[in-house]
Amino acid sequence: MSSFIIEAKGLGKSYKNGVSPTEVLKGIDLRVAKKEFLAIQGPSGAGKSTLLHILGGLDYPSAGTVLFEGEDLYGLKENELAMFRNRKVGFVFQFYHLLSEFNVLENVILPSLIKSWWEKNKVSLYAKSLLEKLGLSGRLQHRPNQLSGGEQQRVAIARALINRPKLLLCDEPTGNLDSESGRNILNLLKQFNKESDTTVILVTHDKDIAANADRVVYLKDGMLVN
Repeated sequence: MSSFIIEAKGLGKSYKNGVSPTEVLKGIDLRVAKKEFLAIQGPSGAGKSTLLHILGGLDYPSAGTVLFEGEDLYGLKENELAMFRNRKVGFVFQFYHLLSEFNVLENVILPSLIKSWWEKNKVSLYAKSLLEKLGLSGRLQHRPNQLSGGEQQRVAIARALINRPKLLLCDEPTGNLDSESGRNILNLLKQFNKESDTTVILVTHDKDIAANADRVVYLKDGMLVN
């Protein structure tokens, strides 16, 4: 079995824009080891988020392949790809995307209830343990609008981890937070990476955030550069 969780080969992504297509990614080759904490750094518009979405099964590439533990990700049927995203990947975005009509605990357990592959009482207990680790045990019944930005992002992290994913993808997770909250979120991601089998790929334009990763790759104009 491969020691890499992700192997991207010749990834390209383009969008139709008038007469000629706009190339966002241009021949990306990237391998990510299991349990690695990888940062993808680069300026706005470099293609970082697009690359992250393709690695996580959210967006099809225009060219190239993505292997997840040796399996061709985009060779899967649509329902298989949806199951892959639900069970093997957790997503943390810059904007928290919490559902305002649900409380903290309900927001966290939703990804597991969609597929009903856990017993409800077990997933609830695990959600509570995650929220306790994230310092939110006193916020279970709060709605998102009753939380600070840092607290909302911690709820989003718990939601991303609820299905015990093998891969955690984070797109500018500290971008909307003050410095202290951002450092706290980064430390939590590092802690989960070290204490579990979860590989973390984090997109950021901030070199100080990227410096905390095991490895940093740089993306510019859709290409990886040294």
